[in-house]
Amino acid sequence: MAHTLPPLPYAYDALEPVISKQIMELHHKKHHQAYITNLNAALAAHATATTTNDVSALIAQQQKIRFNGGGHINHSLFWRNLTPPGSPGNDLAAAPELKEAVVARWGSQKAFENAFTAALLGIQGSGWGWLVSVGGPKGRLEIVSTKDQDPVSVGDVPVFGVDMWEHAYYLQYLNNKAGYIEGIWKIIHWGEAEKRYTTGVKNPLKL
Repeated sequence: MAHTLPPLPYAYDALEPVISKQIMELHHKKHHQAYITNLNAALAAHATATTTNDVSALIAQQQKIRFNGGGHINHSLFWRNLTPPGSPGNDLAAAPELKEAVVARWGSQKAFENAFTAALLGIQGSGWGWLVSVGGPKGRLEIVSTKDQDPVSVGDVPVFGVDMWEHAYYLQYLNNKAGYIEGIWKIIHWGEAEKRYTTGVKNPLKL
């Protein structure tokens, strides 16, 4: 079955003033949709190459599937780990087990946020920053970055991620990446992060 673009779990203007309606519409309707369109095309080409046993064509499609499939997965996770500012899930208190693990790992919520922010600002070019639970739910927490649209390693749980491609923020923040990151903390969905940390992610493509 072909992949399709699912609707967001909130309105396009729901994340304002942190992320503008204009950015959300472009990011979701154009960028995320493009990854899905290109993924479907690559999967179809891969199926044809498999049928004809065209090894060269199979190899050519692998990078397209990785890039566009990763873009689909990463964005589907990203939309869900954000929530309108002022929502109940915005407070780390909505994630008691994750909060305990964060404090145990970094000493305090603030120390964790500082470390995560530093990792995001350290990304060169396009990529993502992630808080992951290594090896599965309730594992050791680590801050990792992935290049371009590479997803989190199989087996690790993406507790939450932040898109650091310019299309995620540039129309609003221009080159002020620090301002974008500062705002992100106001819309992190800690309730969703808690579910991922404690039970994992059953279907990363389901919004």
